[in-house]
Amino acid sequence: MSASYDDIPESDQIEGVPHPREAARLVGHDSAENAFLEAFSSDRLHHGWLITGPRGIGKATLAWRLARFLLATPADDGGMFAAPAPQNLDIPAENPISRRVNAMSDPGLFLLRRPWDEKLKRHKQDITVDEVRKLKSFFALSSAGGGRRVVIVDAADEMNNSAANALLKLLEEPPEGAILLLISHQPSRLLPTIRSRCRELRLAPLGPDDLSQIMTSLDETPSADETQKLGELAGGSVGEALRMLNLNGLGIYQELVSCFRSSPNYDRPRALKMADGCVGKANAAKFDLTLRLMDLFLARMARFGAGVAPRVEAAEGEFALFNRLSSQPHAARKWAELQQDLSARAGHGQAVNLDPAALILDMVFKMNDTAAKLAA
Repeated sequence: MSASYDDIPESDQIEGVPHPREAARLVGHDSAENAFLEAFSSDRLHHGWLITGPRGIGKATLAWRLARFLLATPADDGGMFAAPAPQNLDIPAENPISRRVNAMSDPGLFLLRRPWDEKLKRHKQDITVDEVRKLKSFFALSSAGGGRRVVIVDAADEMNNSAANALLKLLEEPPEGAILLLISHQPSRLLPTIRSRCRELRLAPLGPDDLSQIMTSLDETPSADETQKLGELAGGSVGEALRMLNLNGLGIYQELVSCFRSSPNYDRPRALKMADGCVGKANAAKFDLTLRLMDLFLARMARFGAGVAPRVEAAEGEFALFNRLSSQPHAARKWAELQQDLSARAGHGQAVNLDPAALILDMVFKMNDTAAKLAA
């Protein structure tokens, strides 16, 4: 027996934050919404939409807003009493379609995502061709009710080759009334023919004001200083900022900077404590974030040496450390090379389930060794 939507964990939900399907608003992407509304109101609604941009900036939230809007807004029949053109994508929460979409029970909506592995109790690696083939039944059953049928693909980057080719056929010959919304973090990974058959809505990273506006809506609002630092490290991704907030990312980054404050005489006890804090299944998310922040630390140090200083100091003493370890272009090149090497090492280590503490300490040693060579 296959699991229902209620039984399957959401792969894209951040702990403590509503799922994008339940988000009441979308901040910072008015231009994308207006572009879609203009196409809708001028009767140039494309059947395939590719929603692109970095992770965590609101692509899924936009896709669900579009789905609710399309299912709840009838097509203009051109009659005398046609409703005026909509000014936004807002559909009231009390609207029956909003309720059905949030409950994943609307017959005109299909979510295409990575399938759930019942044995391993986790999502599979890819969206498979069998999942795409389910669309045939969906379109056959939903056609009886007429109206639009909406498919959200989250994320299109996760389709394997067979699934991508099967979806391409639908984009080439879409059923009547079908609208496909493809979410993509890395559109370059998609088949060129898929990209060419979709109209793109590209979302840009959120600015500081937009990020601050979202943060103020949280139950526990971070301070203005914390919000600024979170935005700096998250690169304009509210999803990444919220993940850092939930996992004390600012604290981890501060520990990382403090660990190397006296490098090449690095703080060994601090490094050991940081590594030990990533051990065990319960700390898997913290381990992943620590690796991400180590990579970011090296990237920021390399950019600093190359004359592209970050806008905001993300930890106390960060800029003083960068000025000492990466004040010249040749040092910047060394840190950039190390970042590439350690990024590959971290990816391999996670793939083969290397001991988290051992992987982190190995990376710390190599970073300290580079600092020692530059000092010499």
